[in-house]
Amino acid sequence: MKKDLNITQDWDKVFPKSEEVNHRKVTFHNRYGITLVTDLYQPKNIVGKLPAIAVCGPFGAVKEQSSGLYAQTMAERGFLTIAFDPSFTGESGGNPRNVASPDINTEDFQAAVDFLSTQDIVDSEKIGIIGICGWGGMALNAAAIDTRIKATVTSTMYDMSRVNAEGYFNAMDEEARYEVRKSLNAQRILDYENGDYARAGGVVDPLPEDVPYFVKDYYDYYKTDRGYHKRSLNSNDGWNITSSLSFMNMPILQYSNEIRNAVLMVHGEKAHSCYFSQDAFEKLKGDNKKLIIIPDTSHTDLYDKTEIIPFDEITEFFSENLI
Repeated sequence: MKKDLNITQDWDKVFPKSEEVNHRKVTFHNRYGITLVTDLYQPKNIVGKLPAIAVCGPFGAVKEQSSGLYAQTMAERGFLTIAFDPSFTGESGGNPRNVASPDINTEDFQAAVDFLSTQDIVDSEKIGIIGICGWGGMALNAAAIDTRIKATVTSTMYDMSRVNAEGYFNAMDEEARYEVRKSLNAQRILDYENGDYARAGGVVDPLPEDVPYFVKDYYDYYKTDRGYHKRSLNSNDGWNITSSLSFMNMPILQYSNEIRNAVLMVHGEKAHSCYFSQDAFEKLKGDNKKLIIIPDTSHTDLYDKTEIIPFDEITEFFSENLI
């Protein structure tokens, strides 16, 4: 399962290393036999079994970016945490590369729970997850199927099924969706003939003057020193073009109304994606669900701006619900 993995032991994150936690690289595998490479953050000077949190996202990012920052910060607050690269991306295994799957990527979260549940220093009854951006939708999907996940946090959530089927702001009608499917299936033939997968391109670079504001926000994160990483799809050549196909008719939040354990959703008021969280929250049931809308905050502000990310509220949420 670990064949052909190229794992660096250097600290190559886009955020500084904390002196309050111990860090090491670990691996675990999912039930498809794919090995996931993971950064494990363990708080110093804490003994006994710890509550644990698995973190992933944003969609097209790597663990050296936003998810690692979230994981390290929550470890500073007393949780054992892991930030992992999803299947087919970053340092993790899986071929072909640079592809996403609503099924396999949901399974990645469940495999993270498998791994955490078997660690001697983890209380297996106190495991939560954090999904950022597109992995917020995956986190809700995992919580809907995995009763071991006692608490779920989504930050600046994207529903990747919906955005691929409908586009931004529900802009695609049935005819437009048909044309997209037609184009993507034609691309499958080209890829097969070429023996390789064409890439969709990451965040646009150079940045045109007339792009929407949220594209500029993505550029400011993925294409500058703030968040650029050499293994990040968004920072470089993006996903395989045909990755969108697997999301177009697989609504990942079909059963999110059946989530019984606690959910906290966080989004920015000015985020172009805010409606994803608002609509998903409306579907949730029970009195242990909460939505926080942060004023004057964009989608990417919640990637790394620690003065804006509500870590106090997230910490309180996990402390109350990982019991």
